[in-house]
Amino acid sequence: MNKTLIITDDSNFKFERAGISTISFTDYVSQYPQKNEGKIQIINFCETKDYLSKGYYCSLLGEARKHKMLPSVSTINDLRKLEKDDENFLFMKGSYLNLMKSIQASKITSFNIYFGIADNEMCQKIAKWVFDNYPSPILHVQITQNNEERFVKISSRSFSELTESEKQNCIKCLQTFISKNWRLSKKEKRFRWDMAILVNPDEEQPPSDKKAIQLFIKAAEKLGIHAACITKKNLSSISQYDALFIREGTAIDHYTYKLARKAEQEGIVAIDDSNSILRCCNKVYLHDAYSYNQVNSLKTIFVYDDNLSTIETIESTFAYPMVIKMPESSFSKGVHKANNKEELQNFLKTFLSSSALVLIQEYMYTPFDWRIGVLNGRPIFACKYYMAANHWQIYSYKKNKVESGKFETLPTFEVPKSVLNAAIKASKIVGNGLYGVDLKQKGKQVYLVEVNDNPNIDSGVEDLYLGNELYMLVMLEFLNRLEKRGK
Repeated sequence: MNKTLIITDDSNFKFERAGISTISFTDYVSQYPQKNEGKIQIINFCETKDYLSKGYYCSLLGEARKHKMLPSVSTINDLRKLEKDDENFLFMKGSYLNLMKSIQASKITSFNIYFGIADNEMCQKIAKWVFDNYPSPILHVQITQNNEERFVKISSRSFSELTESEKQNCIKCLQTFISKNWRLSKKEKRFRWDMAILVNPDEEQPPSDKKAIQLFIKAAEKLGIHAACITKKNLSSISQYDALFIREGTAIDHYTYKLARKAEQEGIVAIDDSNSILRCCNKVYLHDAYSYNQVNSLKTIFVYDDNLSTIETIESTFAYPMVIKMPESSFSKGVHKANNKEELQNFLKTFLSSSALVLIQEYMYTPFDWRIGVLNGRPIFACKYYMAANHWQIYSYKKNKVESGKFETLPTFEVPKSVLNAAIKASKIVGNGLYGVDLKQKGKQVYLVEVNDNPNIDSGVEDLYLGNELYMLVMLEFLNRLEKRGK
């Protein structure tokens, strides 16, 4: 069965190639989906500028039918927003500014992009940037200048709007695109499953660096899983995948949580799962769960006002210094140390202005915190994270600079049994996902600090002992869950 469909509103469109069918919008509406059709990917050549147009409905129906769409509905909406707002220009910054200058010098004021390929070679790097951010078959870029600043205006085009020479150029670029990007026959023979890895290229402290992400992808491929990175712009395409691996900082009131929920509702294997995000991202939940399950953790209470009686209760419970935490915090952000009553009052006033509850925790200095990586109840890596220089936390934020302490990676069999047992017990309270369990050790006593969903796995840090095997362990867990779920 054909795996690629080209849908067009131009009756003169011709494209002949094995494994590819060209059909009209009405045929697509009436003839699909088909029984046992397998995975289908679609190039939507219809006009998409107008809301509820044929092109809009084509992509909307395609996503509902779990077909891989180019463009996606979210891309169509993004482009419509750009076209609707005359003042919504995109300023090309950084390295692209020099490219803009060279284009301006050559008197180029506009160009077309066909499947990421500019119709003018001088514009190719700009074209790649535009297509990466707004993946659509045909795009038009207009360059303008205001004083010393240069801007681009991006809009979509349908095939029927092109001149004859432009149509021929577009078809050539289509052939290149399909050959390089949509090699379905080879992929289908090689991979059984498709995985989306959610990343944020602009995140300052991502859970995994670029090299680690590539190692995850390679490990997945060895197990028959085709893994590809997606970003916030591609969330609407999640239904096309079998598995979701979130490698971006998570929060409850955030698209990462919503994406995990959507994935689970569609039967997609997800790590992090939404329950893990919900539980780990709120330290009030964790504190109650630790107490109920008798987990040995640092003494913690939560307060809901900064009245004098509350301050007196806190001071009778904790000695200074003490730690003040927002319920949702990560990477040491939203965590402060109060050295006296004045600092305590100030922190409470600030935190309670945005949160109904605030946690107060006893301060216990140790030169390092244990971080035990636990996957489905099994320890897979162990690190000692040392405090940042002249600081009481692992991370130190100074103006625009972030400093962290040294680390030491150990095999799990060298970790004290009491530390491993505490990590396993704590992670089971949250679920069966991938967690980073932080603990303090003072003498023979082990104290749980917190359980983190979406823990750091960076190249040269957490993988220092196991190497590539660490990435295989994570992907094996995905494979096992996919096999258990079935097709």
